[in-house]
Amino acid sequence: MGASLSNLTEGAGMGGPGLGDIPESCVACVFMYLTPPEICNLARLNRAFRGAASSDSVWENKLPSNYQDLLHILPPDRYLNFSKKDIFALLSRPLPFDDGNKEVWLDRVTGRVCMSISAKGMSITGIEDRRYWTWVPTEESRFHVVAYLQQIWWFEVDGVVKFPFPADIYTLYFRLHLGRFSKRLGRRVCNFDHTHGWDIKPVRFELSTSDGQQASCEFCLDETEQDEANGNQKRGCWIDYKVGEFIVTGSEPATEVKFSMKQIDCTHSKGGLCVDSVFIIPSDLKDRKRRGILK
Repeated sequence: MGASLSNLTEGAGMGGPGLGDIPESCVACVFMYLTPPEICNLARLNRAFRGAASSDSVWENKLPSNYQDLLHILPPDRYLNFSKKDIFALLSRPLPFDDGNKEVWLDRVTGRVCMSISAKGMSITGIEDRRYWTWVPTEESRFHVVAYLQQIWWFEVDGVVKFPFPADIYTLYFRLHLGRFSKRLGRRVCNFDHTHGWDIKPVRFELSTSDGQQASCEFCLDETEQDEANGNQKRGCWIDYKVGEFIVTGSEPATEVKFSMKQIDCTHSKGGLCVDSVFIIPSDLKDRKRRGILK
């Protein structure tokens, strides 16, 4: 296969047609239907492919219609005189905003908008009282810190974000972890001394949007008895809890999304939970996120 491509590339010099003879404009038309990683791979073939792979018309097609709204997060000198390809590369890296408590970026394969919101960007009942909550630095969070609940009776976490999401169907997840984790002698270890109360009653998750959409669900975060036979599958690992979906038909006006999780039955206490973040991603990218390959 490699030899065949090489022969095609060099074909013009051997008296026959080669890939290098294809007009750059035709290559650019083909690139419209390829993903950014595929375009970058093909750009290595020859000069025509390399030129087409730098075309503004190709990369503008990969950017969301309102990519200028994302650029406004940055100071203008960060993207001054950038080509559309450079802008795509810039926006595919996490762009922090709201004092670094929120990040937005483009998925590198589809060019669609994704967002993450840190626990520090949410309202957490009792977060200022160290008897209940502590902030734990960690490399396991994209924000490098998570909120760890030791024990509380009234558990409530709320958040809101207003952003000009482009038209799409989005899913909102909470990223949670039962138990406190740390590194010991280079190995990851989990402590469940504070973990209790999550198998008694479910946590209620909710979301609502400024145009009246709503979704809610309930999950038991711990199911010790049910999992004893096969080991507890909910402890010691990060789990994304799907709250629901919402539809955006256009980036104007900006969509406001409110979200929450709560377990406010004060007949029992609960603890031993890490709250990392909330993710908002296009719904059909969720399988890639689950496999850990969302970029």
